[in-house]
Amino acid sequence: MRVVSLAGPSDSGKTTLVEKLVPRLAEGGRVATVKSIHHDVEIDTPGADTHRHRTAGAEAVVGVTPELTFDITARGKRDPPDEPDGEYFRTDDPELRALSSTLGRLERRGYDIVVVEGFSAAPLPTILVGDRDPEAVGGEVVGRGSEDLADLVETILGLDPLATRVESSDADES
Repeated sequence: MRVVSLAGPSDSGKTTLVEKLVPRLAEGGRVATVKSIHHDVEIDTPGADTHRHRTAGAEAVVGVTPELTFDITARGKRDPPDEPDGEYFRTDDPELRALSSTLGRLERRGYDIVVVEGFSAAPLPTILVGDRDPEAVGGEVVGRGSEDLADLVETILGLDPLATRVESSDADES
């Protein structure tokens, strides 16, 4: 699975760039996106059955509609899983642990490419958008949002797949 992060200040055009990249990247495989949101939002209508399931104590609720399937997991940035679903980078930062766990779930679901918006501290290949300082991101800068869209798509498709880290004791057992 190839993963790229878009990093830049608010209102710099990150979401607009995601909207342009995703259709082009989807021509070559399954694409998922991950968005860092810095405030709580209610994505489940209070009183709806899925909301009632979640508030009753379900750690994960999956809703299946005629057109969409969605899952709500009660493990966000403040309380990420202790055991990530796939460890891509080790960190004590709960936000990055939540991202690492999310990437593991997406990989198991068979996605080819993941575009991450935000999470600028993540050690991921990064496209800078706006006037973000390259020193302010956690990953290698592989492009700038001002570049030609076709060049950015080619850069992303040429990235090495992100490898999960395996604990040495796990590797010894196989």
